[in-house]
Amino acid sequence: MLENKIRSEEESERYLAELKIWMAGEEDRPAEEMAAFFAKRLETYEDVHFGNWGELYAHIADFLSEGLRTLLDIGCGTGLELEAVFRRFPEAEVTGIDLSRDMLEKAREKFAGRRFQGIEADYFEYPFPAGHFDAALSFETLHHFPCEKKGAIYEKLFQTLKNGGYYIECDYVACCQEEEDLCRERLRRARAKSALPEDVYLHIDTPLTLEHQTELMERAGFQVKVLYQNCGTVVFRAEKQ
Repeated sequence: MLENKIRSEEESERYLAELKIWMAGEEDRPAEEMAAFFAKRLETYEDVHFGNWGELYAHIADFLSEGLRTLLDIGCGTGLELEAVFRRFPEAEVTGIDLSRDMLEKAREKFAGRRFQGIEADYFEYPFPAGHFDAALSFETLHHFPCEKKGAIYEKLFQTLKNGGYYIECDYVACCQEEEDLCRERLRRARAKSALPEDVYLHIDTPLTLEHQTELMERAGFQVKVLYQNCGTVVFRAEKQ
């Protein structure tokens, strides 16, 4: 059973101090393009992610409702979260979308024999069918993108879900407004220094506070609940009534 853990004020202050030190050390490191960042780390990706969120990967399917038939997973990577989904819903039809060809190939190999379709595309741009999916899922992907992109994908997810459908998001949120501002400013500086084209995604974390993340989902039409919180990691359930 997953247990909630909320940071104390002292823990948040210590976390912010450590974050500022880490950011200072990263200041002169060139930002990497998103897909290239993950392709370069393919061999260690699963170990790193299991090390950080292993318990959540094992339990993420517990947050899905009975009777799941169709699921959209945005930023699916190698499908770590889908292992638990297919254990609970072996007949589910799952569409996974990701920028990384290498990661999708690994997911396709892993779920050969399952009803899994991997799409190599930008989920902000890909045309999802309207009213098609019972549920949507994302696991530690949207904190890589700025506020306006998050708002846009929530609107797309709302449209692609059936009436009565829902979206589960497990993601990293900012502990406070100061962290949100620090991360947004770091992205601005990295973009200004980068020689990469403006339309290329940089691998820079830009988490929002829990309140701002919730507001964006509600603005898209969802009714939102927080199901689980462990320091900076939060599981949201956003329902389309």
